[in-house]
Amino acid sequence: MSSGFLNSLYTRFEGNSTISYKDLFSFIQKEFPSLAEKTINWKIYQLKSKGILSHISRGIYSMRKKNDFTPELSPYLKRIFKKVKRDLPLINFCVWDSRWLNEFMIHQIFRYYIVVETEKDAADSVFNVLNGFSKNVFLNPDRETFRRYISNYSEVIIVKSLISEAPLLELENIMVPSIEKLLIDCLTDVDLFAAQQDELDNIYQMVFQKYPVNINKISRYARRRGQIDELENKIEHLNLNL
Repeated sequence: MSSGFLNSLYTRFEGNSTISYKDLFSFIQKEFPSLAEKTINWKIYQLKSKGILSHISRGIYSMRKKNDFTPELSPYLKRIFKKVKRDLPLINFCVWDSRWLNEFMIHQIFRYYIVVETEKDAADSVFNVLNGFSKNVFLNPDRETFRRYISNYSEVIIVKSLISEAPLLELENIMVPSIEKLLIDCLTDVDLFAAQQDELDNIYQMVFQKYPVNINKISRYARRRGQIDELENKIEHLNLNL
């Protein structure tokens, strides 16, 4: 069952407290005009078995609503964002905390990064601003820097370049990465996400199970980062559902 179909399903019936069998059948038939009635009923059964649909009564279903990804913004993260915003009000940037990924991991990590991503031309300025805020600030660290220095601290601030058109969202007036961005960055930035590499399958499965993932948004960003084949392989291999 493709993620594109499930995305369309959520879009079509968003806000409906219940869905009739007739409406559901018609929707699937429109999405897949060549399917036989028996196959459409099998798709409805799959939606129920995966927990996407609940059977309320004869011919009536409800759809499980996934909550949007809304990570916790710690006071420290907020202070960092406000510091950069106050000193450099015209730049585009986002902030995030590697602790957010613990929610999707079996083995919890105990060394954390606060990451500030900004446009390439502003990275030096952001680094200078935060250098007076904390002693443990690193600018675009390479693998050797992670190994020799960053790994010695329980928490550091990392300033890095932000990929243009990266999917972001605003929470409490603070710009943070969308879940789609974090998923693709886990595939790409293997040094930054070294602690997550052994659990990528778990992370993807947990995210897709718990939160709505916009397939168009994640695919577009994956192409920008050269990870579209890896993303499609993961979706197929793990049988991921939106």
